[in-house]
Amino acid sequence: MSAATASPRPVTATEPAVAVRDVTKRFGGPATGTTALGGMDLDVRPGEFVCLVGASGCGKSTLLNLVAGLDQPTSGTVDAGGRRVALMFQDATLFPWLTVGANVDLALRLRGVPRGERRRRVRNLLELVRLGGLERRRPHELSGGMRQRVALARVLAQEADVVLMDEPFGALDAMTRDTMHGELERIWTQLRFTALFVTHNVREAVRLGDRVVLMSSSPGRVKDEYAVDLPRPRALDDLAVAERTGELTRALREEVTRHVG
Repeated sequence: MSAATASPRPVTATEPAVAVRDVTKRFGGPATGTTALGGMDLDVRPGEFVCLVGASGCGKSTLLNLVAGLDQPTSGTVDAGGRRVALMFQDATLFPWLTVGANVDLALRLRGVPRGERRRRVRNLLELVRLGGLERRRPHELSGGMRQRVALARVLAQEADVVLMDEPFGALDAMTRDTMHGELERIWTQLRFTALFVTHNVREAVRLGDRVVLMSSSPGRVKDEYAVDLPRPRALDDLAVAERTGELTRALREEVTRHVG
């Protein structure tokens, strides 16, 4: 569900929240192994929303695992500056035998939050994701979008400085996904955590990101970066979003073609 570290040390306004320096990640042996990341460099500023796009297998999820502390690089460094980091997956990964409230409460309990305070925080978090009053529901009673809202509330319960999202809306239908974009943008605007968001959907990346990072493949590294200096809130059908999406789609198509070829 997350990787937590000690309390963050004081930082300057220009210091990155996440710093990836010359990172290589290799799986397997020298003869038959695979280099998922090679010479990966990336800075993510505090409070920034960065989206990662690239061909399948370019190392996007591997990078998130390294930032989360779930794995270690073969070489290079990944530094979150002692900040608390939380990871949200494509699947909601809720415990089916627990209620909605208990699923969120678990994250607070693992952090050592007192029981009386946990009850208030669970209520506030569910209100934040627009699920107030559903504490006693079970996951199977919820729609896919509602389950992802619970998963988001559970991530927010960790009060993470850096939130990593690995295609969290990939399994949702188009309408629900669009709704979740708006909800995530609203919550991020309010809380201003640092977000690193993996997606295969270029329009989703433009819709949400302050910056979109295009990764190359074999091995994965930053190929190009695109600032998305569009006013918020945004919508998928905004003309400016569509125009920026076209630009990035062409770049991604070239990279995928190069990789396949």
